[in-house]
Amino acid sequence: MENIVLCVSNSYERKYYLNEMFSVLPEEIKNELKIMCVLFTEDVGGILKMEFEEDTLLFKTEADEEDLLYDEIGSVLKIKQLQYEKQELLESLENYYRIVRRLNGTCG
Repeated sequence: MENIVLCVSNSYERKYYLNEMFSVLPEEIKNELKIMCVLFTEDVGGILKMEFEEDTLLFKTEADEEDLLYDEIGSVLKIKQLQYEKQELLESLENYYRIVRRLNGTCG
């Protein structure tokens, strides 16, 4: 099964994307995701992708090869910090995804 992208923040293009499958989430949660992801990429650079693998929400980062300002170590530390500080939000999103997936057979 292919991973389902929740959202992406790209520091190079200065863009944020929320998968339309999750447009029914409350505005407060969508705003919190946007702030969290955009601040992440503003802080460490690169691209942050949050996606579901099975029922687990993963943080994935990448950077252009020529991006000398990307902070790889900082990205790992920042992800750990977010997982700690946003634990309740992240667990709620995983539970939401689990329920929707079981009801629909998939998220879409």
